[in-house]
Amino acid sequence: MPQRLPFDAPAEIDDHSRGAAQCPLHNILSPELREQAEAAPHLMTYLHKVPMQEYGVPDYYPEANRKLGDLKDPNLIYPVGNNTFIHIFPDNAEARNFYIAIEPGSDAMGDLLEQMEFLLLDFVEILAEATTPEEKTLGLLQAIDDSCDVVDAPAAPKPNVKDGEAGFLKLPFGGSKSGARGGKIKLTQSELEALKYAVIRDKVGMGPLEPLISDNWIEDISCSGLGPVYIEHKIFKGLKSSITFDQHEELDDFVLKLAEKIKKPVTFRNPIVDATLPDGSRINIVYGGDVSKNGSNFTIRKFMGVPLSIVDICNSGALTWQMAGYLSLVVEEGLNFFVSGETASGKTTLMNALMTFIPPWAKIVSIEDTPEVQVPHPNWTREVIRGQSAQGGGVDMFSLLKAALRQRPNMIIIGEIRGEEGNIAFQAMMTGHAVCATFHAATVEKLIQRVTGAPINVPKTYVDNLNVVVIASAVRLPNGKPGRRILSISEIIGYDPSTNSFSFVEIFRWDPVNDVFEFVGLNNSYILEQRIAPARGLSEKKRRQIYKEVDRRGALLQKLGDSGVANFYELFKLLSKAQKQGLF
Repeated sequence: MPQRLPFDAPAEIDDHSRGAAQCPLHNILSPELREQAEAAPHLMTYLHKVPMQEYGVPDYYPEANRKLGDLKDPNLIYPVGNNTFIHIFPDNAEARNFYIAIEPGSDAMGDLLEQMEFLLLDFVEILAEATTPEEKTLGLLQAIDDSCDVVDAPAAPKPNVKDGEAGFLKLPFGGSKSGARGGKIKLTQSELEALKYAVIRDKVGMGPLEPLISDNWIEDISCSGLGPVYIEHKIFKGLKSSITFDQHEELDDFVLKLAEKIKKPVTFRNPIVDATLPDGSRINIVYGGDVSKNGSNFTIRKFMGVPLSIVDICNSGALTWQMAGYLSLVVEEGLNFFVSGETASGKTTLMNALMTFIPPWAKIVSIEDTPEVQVPHPNWTREVIRGQSAQGGGVDMFSLLKAALRQRPNMIIIGEIRGEEGNIAFQAMMTGHAVCATFHAATVEKLIQRVTGAPINVPKTYVDNLNVVVIASAVRLPNGKPGRRILSISEIIGYDPSTNSFSFVEIFRWDPVNDVFEFVGLNNSYILEQRIAPARGLSEKKRRQIYKEVDRRGALLQKLGDSGVANFYELFKLLSKAQKQGLF
């Protein structure tokens, strides 16, 4: 579907091809934006549409950064790869600003795409042999080159074309085909590049959503039915994109194609699909107006390629270095912990970051419904549930967890405990397996209520096998800005059957007034003094030295952060060396 710009483009756009000197827009652009616009004609074409007299000239940033979130009315452009740019455009009438993707080509590409679709029929059988996205991309690019002639510049040599056999295409994964159906398309070099982008975007990528998928600053993409596609941005928070659905038929057709592309077709009989995109992002699709009154809808939760490290999280203010030092001891000693909180509170992000504290020699098994857990260890078995299908029965988390107990792992990671698998998880804790998981509960009390109630039904006497609970939350900071904070870290002490009550101790607590963390469990930690200190060879008289170890570890992590070590995998390698040398 075409984009809907939030402003009226002029009826006539100045022809920049006459030369920079005759283009009135050229001289008012910043040097950085001018350079990009000259290299990308579609960007210059777009800039001619922007009402700069009213909103000013957009600023250009080679890379977006979190400091830009302080701008009150952002009007800026940044690149996201594949010669594509993003324009954050202010909306003074509503709370959400606009997110506009500037892609090669334009709506006028429709005719070229139709012609190319027709010519691609000659290559259907050969392209069908491509099994990976990379093979599909390469095959489509070669098919386009074989089907097009550039009229304004010498054509580049075509790959794998036999001498004397013009129009003969040999693909690297087998087969060859003549692209002579209906003659070749005549176009300019810039049109050829735009055509390649559009074909790859639609055939291999996610169509109009591809720029949003490519933008690493986006967390969530959601279409709630008719209307714009909404975005949750790491810098600019809630935005509305220029991609808009006006008709139910258009939206239904797009959702059907989306489901087919991820090989999870939706129907009126089975209108709901949960799946994982090739890049690891999670997608949920609901099809049809009978189950969703505003029409079909979909939500994509973006996958972060490289997880945030514990250094990144500490630098963001979500927890302190001292808290990181405490958690490093909990994880390294194989204690059981849950990271709990509400939706989008940063549970999985924190649990991923804590994985770098697991000893490098450990064998790890993760069990998830959709793959989100990231583990840097080489000996990692990643298991994912399978739904019911025509080819066979489903495999649920309960079954995978039972199988994991036979694999002798040092750590079992559960993506999220929701049902009866929680009971097996606590039984695994009782048999000596270290277990960590995420959980949906806003407080320790609610977590215990959910764990001991249906459908999890963990016996109350089992609950103290869970050693530590970390409560994460999305909060409003004292300066009025949204943020994520660890509200508390608590230790589960035990269950008293005579009073039917649980005892737990809060070790760290966040002060929402001053945005600081308090070590309220200093010199009063059951886990540090009674579990970790003895395991590290400290006698009863010296057990309180373990608090110095917490501080030492926190200081070491801070030193690594100050020296520029923040990458998830780089941090794991350094900590692994430090553990082998007895330094961490």
